[in-house]
Amino acid sequence: MSTGIAAKRPKIVSSQPEERVDWKKRKAEIKEAKKQRKEAKLIKQLEKQKKEEDAERAKLEQSQNRKGRAYTVSVALPGSVLDNAQSTELRTYLAGQIARACVVFCVDEIVVFDEQGEDVKSVEGEFKGVGKKGHACIQLARILQYLECPQYLRKWFFPKHQDLQYAGLLNPLDSPHHMRIDEESEYREGIVLDRPTKQGKGSLVNCGMRKDVRIDKQLQSGLRVTVQLNKTQDEESKINKGVVVAPHVPRTEGGLYWGYSVRLASCLSAVFTESPYKDGYDLTIGTSERGSNMDQSPLSPFKHLLIVFGGLQGLEASVDADQNLEVTDPSVLFDLYLNTCPGQGSRTIRTEEAILISMAGLKPKITAAFSDVSNGS
Repeated sequence: MSTGIAAKRPKIVSSQPEERVDWKKRKAEIKEAKKQRKEAKLIKQLEKQKKEEDAERAKLEQSQNRKGRAYTVSVALPGSVLDNAQSTELRTYLAGQIARACVVFCVDEIVVFDEQGEDVKSVEGEFKGVGKKGHACIQLARILQYLECPQYLRKWFFPKHQDLQYAGLLNPLDSPHHMRIDEESEYREGIVLDRPTKQGKGSLVNCGMRKDVRIDKQLQSGLRVTVQLNKTQDEESKINKGVVVAPHVPRTEGGLYWGYSVRLASCLSAVFTESPYKDGYDLTIGTSERGSNMDQSPLSPFKHLLIVFGGLQGLEASVDADQNLEVTDPSVLFDLYLNTCPGQGSRTIRTEEAILISMAGLKPKITAAFSDVSNGS
């Protein structure tokens, strides 16, 4: 029978005494943990900043170590300089001297123009004999092209020809792109081989190495190409791998002198008007004993420099023979008209000598012009 009175639960009393929190100690621990987190965050920021600085420094060093040059140097001379040689052997040797002089001073383009104004724009033709007029431009251009071509490619591009009869006796140019078979280099010149390739695979290129190179594109066989080899190669593979790049890349990015191109011009004016560069030559120099002293003429920075040399009668004869020019004074055609050898002891300076003298004098001026730009002055 219910009495209506609820039974009370017994109060449980803990046998352990109540633990008191040491707030002072707790506060100190929280403060210490906060300090450690702050220090860790600061260390992390410093490490990130250091990595960014290291990356920036490496990038700066890379840009400073990169010796690529954006400007080009072109030399123009008349093919009639070969007429001053008394035999076929001497004509060939003279052409070899011109090629050596241009390579020593890293000339990127050689323009051979016709003083007589004949319309000669190809290397088709042959020398008809000492003392006979004609085809001197063609012979000079052919020998220059032959010497510039790497030795392992010459058999493809230069069949037996009378103009090259004595070319094998000439001193080699030994340019950076004239590689030995086991020489290591990032870039190489090669010829696209006529070999079947699988779908989606690039052509095979002979770059003068023990292995052919598989490039990234399908190209027509027989083409001369500049190849940039992959930095890592599979030693067990039968072929190397690389990509085709523009011929100027070894110069502009790799800092290498990569030989010269040869261009034929029908007259002096065509040297200027048929420039392969989009905006032409932005600095032109004519050489003559009637010019101003080279030592007193500094050069300003340029993109494409052209240096023109005259023949046996000087640039005046080339101007007179050019029907496209209405001027009689050659100096008006150039930005600078310089005497590169003042006080000469000989009545005449041969063209192959003039190239060496002029380029030796202009080289430090070119270097100074671009070093001033890099220094910000």
